[in-house]
Amino acid sequence: MPSIRSLAAMVTVALIGLPSAVPAAEHLVWFGTYTGAGTKSDGIYVSRFDDQTGTFGPVELAAKTTTPSFIALHPTLPVLYAACEFVGKVEAFTIDEATGKLAAKGHAAVWACHLSVAPSGSALLAAGGGVACLSLANDGGLGAVATLQHKAPAGVRAKSFPHSVYPTPDGRFAVACDMHFDRVFVHAIDAAKPALAPHGAVALPAGSGPRHFAFHPGGRHGYALNQTKATVTAFTFDADAGTLAEVQTISTLPEGSTDKCASAEIALHPSGKFLYASNRGPDTIAMYAVDAATGRLTFRGVEPIRGKEPRNFAIAPGGRFLLAAGQHSASVTVFAIDPDNGMLTFTGKQVDVPTPTCIRFRPAG
Repeated sequence: MPSIRSLAAMVTVALIGLPSAVPAAEHLVWFGTYTGAGTKSDGIYVSRFDDQTGTFGPVELAAKTTTPSFIALHPTLPVLYAACEFVGKVEAFTIDEATGKLAAKGHAAVWACHLSVAPSGSALLAAGGGVACLSLANDGGLGAVATLQHKAPAGVRAKSFPHSVYPTPDGRFAVACDMHFDRVFVHAIDAAKPALAPHGAVALPAGSGPRHFAFHPGGRHGYALNQTKATVTAFTFDADAGTLAEVQTISTLPEGSTDKCASAEIALHPSGKFLYASNRGPDTIAMYAVDAATGRLTFRGVEPIRGKEPRNFAIAPGGRFLLAAGQHSASVTVFAIDPDNGMLTFTGKQVDVPTPTCIRFRPAG
């Protein structure tokens, strides 16, 4: 007959072996959407994703809001930001860390289709109606706004359309892709004021339509995804000088492809070894190997997303899976990432999300 002490020890061991309420493999993931006529969306949705099994928990409405087409998360605080594109405002929400549900925290009158947060958490960057820098309070709340309008290059009559803006890894500069000007601009950031100041620009071939940008984890290279020409332009980045220099431009489509394509999103694997870009039209994800020394890319092929209109995709925190948002198929499909060559394999797993346009995981730590 075991003693009371030994029974207590057995119970303790058994309890230690039980899974916690939120296993370490599970990550909160939010989905920005388009709302309105013809959609079934009411705002921002949340789920949990298991980066060991590649499976989702239930998808639930996190916050009711209008056209939160792009979302971003504070790097350290439980705060989410949404670009409510068609109503001309940026909203801030406090995250319930147990459920992922969102509570309104304030808003600013800024028209934006893209958001990013400075690594320090001191500023929110927005692109759309110009490039904006919003100061952030210690609790992540929205503060003062400074807006910068790109000046048209000589001979260009188009209206500026900065489709995205990203902080550099050290947070000193912002890189903005202007689709209509075929330029990748670099601006100096002063988050305290806040303020943005023109610092430089790189011109791309006419009709490139640079849309989104991604920095290599090492910080010495960056990549612009060109929507109109369906290409990726690789750059070296001098962090001290805040300058970009073009290295290579490569297609997002297989050689000989005649597909009509509007490329949309670009992202690097956390290892820095692989790069991915989405193609709307053929509805695929292009895959590349990255030369860490030069930043040059080698095209590896494309993988169909098993959905329609991959406006956005995201790599899960563990780096084992890629999630592709099918805006017109109301689905998010899951692909396993081969750790040796970066190739994608459809897992057969997916989840229904109304009109998904953005996927964001809570930052690690």
